[in-house]
Amino acid sequence: MFYGNILLQFLTIMKKIVFDIETSNFFPDTGSNDPTSLDMSVCCIYDYETDKYSSYTKETLCDLWPILEKADLLIGYNSDHFDIPVLNKYYSGDLTKIKSLDLLKEIKESIGRRLKLDSVAEATLNTNKSGHGGEAIVWWKNGEKQKVIDYCTDDVRITKDVYEYALKNKLLKYKDGKEIKDIKLDTSHWDKKDDSAMTFTLPF
Repeated sequence: MFYGNILLQFLTIMKKIVFDIETSNFFPDTGSNDPTSLDMSVCCIYDYETDKYSSYTKETLCDLWPILEKADLLIGYNSDHFDIPVLNKYYSGDLTKIKSLDLLKEIKESIGRRLKLDSVAEATLNTNKSGHGGEAIVWWKNGEKQKVIDYCTDDVRITKDVYEYALKNKLLKYKDGKEIKDIKLDTSHWDKKDDSAMTFTLPF
């Protein structure tokens, strides 16, 4: 029975990836407000299984796909609307088949409004982002690729910390004027495996 419980625990551990992408152009550059009109510059992830951060450009996405395909949960911020559609442009399958947790979507469902990651991180964790997406695009255009990777990795770290705080406390915080208010969250479904999650690697 003891070994059976260990095996059951092992089998039910979720493989979770926290991720964020940056793009190399602005919406006015493409003449569209569709996220899929943008080009990805870099994708950074945190892998809970390996406890490591890593980064990928368009040229190295073939190394990212096997990691995502084995994930039970993709965690991001505004990721369902932005990051996944952009990333999906480069993938031969469909990343929407993997269970995702969009923290911004959860926040909007709770309080009826969208909040910037920086605002939530500041009120919840007393920390701030190291820049913003517009700066990252300019850095990339100027050839400062490592600067973009560092910024994107920092966003992943903040997203991870926000996710873990919410999971533990079932809430996040935000500033409403000078007042800090709670965002109550139903986290009961967050760490439940989705039977439709991919568990294979496509050949490339």
